[in-house]
Amino acid sequence: MEKDLNYVGHTFPIHDASQKVRGDLEYLSDMKLPKMLYAKLLLSPIAHGLITKIDTSRAEALPGVIRVFTHLNTPSKTYSRYRIVPDQEFCLEDERLLTDKVRFVGDRVAAVVAISKGIAKQAIGLIQVEYEPLPVLSTPEQALLDQETKIHPGGNLLHEYQHKLGEQVSSSDDDIIVETVTKTQKVHHAAMETHVCLADFDRSGKLTLWAACQGVFGVRTIVADLLELSYNNVRVIKVPMGGSFGGRQETILEPITAFLAKEVKGPVKLILTREETIISTMTRPATTSRIRTKAADDGMLAECSVDTIVDAGAYATSSIDNTYVMSKKICKLYRIPYYEHSGKTVYTNTPIAGGARGWGAPEIITALEIHMDAAAKKQAMDLVEFRLKNLVHPYDLDKSSQISLGNARVIECLEKGAEVFGWHERYNREPDQGRFRRGVGLACAAHKNGMYGGFPEHSTMTLKVNEDGSFILVTGLHEMGCGTITSIKQIAAEVLDVDPGKITVLEADTEYGPYDFGSYGSRVTYICGACAFEAAKRVKEMLMECASDIFQKPKESLETKNGRVWVVGDERHPISYRDIATTAKVKNNMDIVITHTYHGTSNPGAYAVHFTEVEVDTATGRVQVLDYLAAHDIGKAINPGMVEGQIQGGVQMGIGYALYEEIKVFNDGSILNSSFKNYHVLNAPDMPLVRTLLIEEGGDEGPYGAKSIGEIAFVPVAAAVVNAVNNALGTSMSDLPLTPEKILKAWKFLKVNV
Repeated sequence: MEKDLNYVGHTFPIHDASQKVRGDLEYLSDMKLPKMLYAKLLLSPIAHGLITKIDTSRAEALPGVIRVFTHLNTPSKTYSRYRIVPDQEFCLEDERLLTDKVRFVGDRVAAVVAISKGIAKQAIGLIQVEYEPLPVLSTPEQALLDQETKIHPGGNLLHEYQHKLGEQVSSSDDDIIVETVTKTQKVHHAAMETHVCLADFDRSGKLTLWAACQGVFGVRTIVADLLELSYNNVRVIKVPMGGSFGGRQETILEPITAFLAKEVKGPVKLILTREETIISTMTRPATTSRIRTKAADDGMLAECSVDTIVDAGAYATSSIDNTYVMSKKICKLYRIPYYEHSGKTVYTNTPIAGGARGWGAPEIITALEIHMDAAAKKQAMDLVEFRLKNLVHPYDLDKSSQISLGNARVIECLEKGAEVFGWHERYNREPDQGRFRRGVGLACAAHKNGMYGGFPEHSTMTLKVNEDGSFILVTGLHEMGCGTITSIKQIAAEVLDVDPGKITVLEADTEYGPYDFGSYGSRVTYICGACAFEAAKRVKEMLMECASDIFQKPKESLETKNGRVWVVGDERHPISYRDIATTAKVKNNMDIVITHTYHGTSNPGAYAVHFTEVEVDTATGRVQVLDYLAAHDIGKAINPGMVEGQIQGGVQMGIGYALYEEIKVFNDGSILNSSFKNYHVLNAPDMPLVRTLLIEEGGDEGPYGAKSIGEIAFVPVAAAVVNAVNNALGTSMSDLPLTPEKILKAWKFLKVNV
């Protein structure tokens, strides 16, 4: 039985909560340097065309303008904003700082550096550009059909693959075949802070970037190689950020800001408006997934084939990887004897797709769980029973990676969640007959814990003891506002047996911190947390060895609690960590400090099953989410309050994904909703009470058995909501988002054809 834990498993506030409440936390948007200049971008107003003429003379003549840049006086060298390490696979270098051929509304045409934001904005308005318009391909279907119009020289089909696993079984007349098509849309990350970067190039030739990013070492490798600088002359410092949700995983503003700073040889700040952030940075990819399953008449799946098209937008970035990883999700969730998945990644003249919370899982799991409802109904089976027959079991092998799924508790999530939610009673009640129709829905989901099995996976940290017995943990972590620093403190504090307030955790800095790949891929708690755990164990061992020397007693005869050590049976005469650290330095001539690299060796599944009840107004098409239960296989909740917060945030985003959010692109490539005036997210008054059910069975290699939560919390939400709406109305909608217009159309069609 697990011993009582003092810090792990308890709720602590985020480390900078008081600063945020008081408004004292300085975000990158707030930072200022002496003699700082301001940059502004000119973004393309058309979706596809060649720049035939560009006149910057009026802008250059404006007092206060330092320099104006276009494709004519910037490098023509291309790069990939997605790259994490040099020579990374699937990183197509198709983007340049400022383009001579625009490929979407929002493409970078010119940049102004001026002494104030106002002057920079005014100068942008004085630049005159003439374009030769080219045909606009606003959907993947158009891009694949039009062989004459090439968005990039290699054509519009960016990448395709086919993935086959297992052996096909012979068909039977009793086999039940079901086919569905699900479409998901481009959405905005909607972080509180818009995109911003600050760069300084000093007279010694040193480039420093302050970045609200998810991977400082990835930023460095892209910027340094693009500008042909040695890595030791490029420093990237992670600073507080106002949210990310994957939107700051890729190196978007840092290359152009670094170039501008290098050219003017001084500090330059570039900050985007909300409209610029929506149209010109990146979006969640739009996808179309056709799923076909074959099952025996007892409900056991025999085959699953999937065909997915991913809209990459105007540049490749991470879309090839995103398409490929979608094929890795389904076999984490269901036992399927034969599975095949074909995927196409397609350029379009639309905003760039990129990393977003869940990394392909929300798109494919939404399609899969809508399909599973359809398959169960075709079998005339209960939705829970059908899934229980096919879900993975603990320690199954992931068919795609051939890695153990670990202590996978998705069945327990489904069974316990259904009981707590009252699923069977709600699902089997008499249908509503009036204007307002209630329905219930559920969805299962799987995700990963790090990148082991598909990418090198390790993390390095340095932990040192100060003379007073406090600790500094130097990491490559990137706090994104979700409590990473606090949870890492709790892990280290539990091992060291000291109050978390005695530990300072430093975030990523390429010059002073150890290497880490970055905060994405659901790797932070499972991999970085494990690194903190191991580093703390090693430092504690050193402390106990020093204490053993002081007491002249073997380590086995010592006890420790709350930063004090004593000989067993003599708790009245302890020595503190302060005593040990000072003695080590003064008498033993040694420092208690270690640098540890933790190597990931497993990648179990993280699981969730979400249940919801909705009410649909058949007169207006409006949907209200009334009740929500999220059951999660978390392994061990390091900080239960933060886990619940992550789940609540994931549900908020997921309901928006299901019902409201979409970046609407017109046929000519123009963006119809480029601000929060007409881009709608789910607001607080429309949020349901989100109940959580945490399954904490441990059994995997995360610290104290912990598994990821940040991404999996979002993955099943949209499918659960869509399934509930379909249950309420008797429809089979699968084109997200389910706007009132789509709901009314489906409802009227159903009434006419019943």
